[in-house]
Amino acid sequence: MRNFTFKRANLATAYCDSLEGKGIANARSGLFLTGPRRVGKSTFLREDLMPEAIARDWVTVYVDLWSNKLTDPFLLITEAVKTTIAAHKGKLRKLIQLKKINILKTVELDFSKPGLPDNITLADLLSDLIRLAGKPVLLLIDEAQHALTTATGISAMFSIKSARDQINVSSKAPELMLVLTGSNRDKLAQLVIKKDQPFFGSDITAFPLLGRDYTDFFTDNINKSLVANNQFSKDSMWEAFQLVGHRPEILRELAGRVALSNEASSFSHLLKQDVSIWQGRIWQEFENDFNRLTLLQRVILTLLIEQGQACSPFSEDSMQYYKQAINQENLSVSTVQTAIQSLREQGFIWQSNRGAYVLEDASFAEWFKRVVSHK
Repeated sequence: MRNFTFKRANLATAYCDSLEGKGIANARSGLFLTGPRRVGKSTFLREDLMPEAIARDWVTVYVDLWSNKLTDPFLLITEAVKTTIAAHKGKLRKLIQLKKINILKTVELDFSKPGLPDNITLADLLSDLIRLAGKPVLLLIDEAQHALTTATGISAMFSIKSARDQINVSSKAPELMLVLTGSNRDKLAQLVIKKDQPFFGSDITAFPLLGRDYTDFFTDNINKSLVANNQFSKDSMWEAFQLVGHRPEILRELAGRVALSNEASSFSHLLKQDVSIWQGRIWQEFENDFNRLTLLQRVILTLLIEQGQACSPFSEDSMQYYKQAINQENLSVSTVQTAIQSLREQGFIWQSNRGAYVLEDASFAEWFKRVVSHK
């Protein structure tokens, strides 16, 4: 199957304008985009937003904090910036020849070693990149909430915020622009909702999901490869897309598998059938995982889903809720801590370095509210 591309140039243009402070949607302080996994955020950043930025003569630095979850987010960010600086080392050599070394700290960097020397901060690094390039810099951090899982990752976020505040002058066009994305709104919100977080007060923007225009485009293209009397209908493709949560990759996989089969006389009917099977399989996995939990673990998840970001799992009210739900008056905090740790290890709960708890997978809450809450 061909991998059909669907450009969203208008959205990329609007976002870049907002990063420059143009129009109503002012995002000079940063653009924070959130949307479920696999709805096309990363593809949009790489294939739409970055090309638009490059067309405006901006330098782009892209880093995915999920590219290697075992590597500290601080290192992933600094190495991405260092790699971009290395691309401008020709200009760096010229500055050295002109004996203008004193304006740059990056000449002290050893690009063969990870991390930064003690006398150089990430804010220094970003400032020097802008000086070297002589152009505005757009820093894009995918799955930015992962930075909150380590102390150095949080430090990196504060350094980026510091660099933004130092570099950007209110009366001029910004020289350092930020785009941070997250697949879980509650996780990404940890960067902006608390006073002790680096981007306190910033707004979170819901990433616009692909709509009917995408599925119509996709249907027209895929039908070109099919016989005239057996093609996908635009209505069935749109219905299937909604059932898979507006996830283009999954839709392409399912449509491709159906198109390569000869099991039905109607591709549209078989597509709908496959989508229902896919959704049922995902929900069955959620149910199986949930049923394997202890009663206390299920109660903790229930409270977390009901209260969301406001949940404080060890508060007096929460403890009383657990005791009543499991009918155990002598329940201890340590027992709850053990249960939560197990939920973290099983991938149900995510905890920031500063102790905030949210669901690891937001789609689990959707299943819970539709299935468990109605039982």
